[in-house]
Amino acid sequence: MSPDASSPSSVWPVLHYDDTGTALRFLVDVLGFVEVVAAPDEHGGIGHAELRWPGGGALVFGSTRHTDSVHGRMRAGTSAVYVVADDVDAVHQRVREAGGEILEPPHDTEFGSGARAYAFTVRDPEGNLWTFGTYRGVS
Repeated sequence: MSPDASSPSSVWPVLHYDDTGTALRFLVDVLGFVEVVAAPDEHGGIGHAELRWPGGGALVFGSTRHTDSVHGRMRAGTSAVYVVADDVDAVHQRVREAGGEILEPPHDTEFGSGARAYAFTVRDPEGNLWTFGTYRGVS
């Protein structure tokens, strides 16, 4: 059985953003994540957000203003995330329509494992790289 947006994830990438409101809108409205939790902080931003990918998996993010934990040492825009997408072209189209910065348009490629995939890469508003592709890992 394949995972879906309601399945719990055992891997949670953690990102930090300077502008958490803009990040949330980009991740949900443009990339297609599903908002599960977006708890406000004392600064009017988002202190903690949890998002799910419709094909399975999860992401957590918060504000760079919060420096009281080991994750508080993270800078915005210094991460890269790979997301398996069944419809790479649909995600690409949403990014194009939103005026997102596409670094590599959809193309056939070969990853380090030698596996073929169809993928594209976008930079989010704070510099993190997001690659969406059909490669599901070595089976």
